[in-house]
Amino acid sequence: MAYEKPNYSGYQYMLHKGEYPDYHHWGGFNDRIHSCRMVPSYQGNYKVKIFERSDFGGQAMELIEDCPDLRQCFHNGEIFSANVLEGYWIFHEHPNYSGRQYFLHPGEYRRFSEWGSSNPATGSVKRITEFK
Repeated sequence: MAYEKPNYSGYQYMLHKGEYPDYHHWGGFNDRIHSCRMVPSYQGNYKVKIFERSDFGGQAMELIEDCPDLRQCFHNGEIFSANVLEGYWIFHEHPNYSGRQYFLHPGEYRRFSEWGSSNPATGSVKRITEFK
């Protein structure tokens, strides 16, 4: 996982093994990468619970598979809090795994700002299943 700013902040980019001639090839918003970290290998199950309100309030939905268009299965696609129970996940700003990316590891996220987002709009959710 590559980050635009130091200390694992700013835009996030999930990079897989391969060549990236320029920042457009990794979906970057600019040509800056100032910090990065390895995503630990994981072989278990995947489960994330998403909520329509902060602090795990309102209606909730549990996901164990990827969701390319969250608006089709969860209200209007706004996630205000999440609890990652198993596995590693990427929340994408837009449907079909596009736009800004947010890496979530197991743990509680009481507000969308805790996973680095400035708003609750989430278009798609994907498990990190490939470690090549």
